[in-house]
Amino acid sequence: MSTIEVAGKTFDTDEEGYLVNLADWNEDIAGHIAKLENVDMTSNHWEVVNFLRKYYEEYQIAPAVRVLTKAIGKQLGPEKGNSQYLYELFPYGPAKQACKIAGLPKPTGCV
Repeated sequence: MSTIEVAGKTFDTDEEGYLVNLADWNEDIAGHIAKLENVDMTSNHWEVVNFLRKYYEEYQIAPAVRVLTKAIGKQLGPEKGNSQYLYELFPYGPAKQACKIAGLPKPTGCV
């Protein structure tokens, strides 16, 4: 197990950097993880992160990239619900990297 330190507090992460305790998440932690992932958070990034958190709250699962793309397309429109757009925001994998920043577990099926 690993840890990250944000605002003087230490938080447990797994060996890949995902938060162990989902209740620890806040925007400061998300910003810290995003920095570690070399992602400069914009309003578009936050839109996806907040979408993922709501999705997880409703379904208790972090969606794989295909499910994520389809769900975002339904809610935010086809210009945002496509792989190219999501990979531009999260180049190391929209589901995997965005879920990490959102404080969610690694999506099932992600390597």
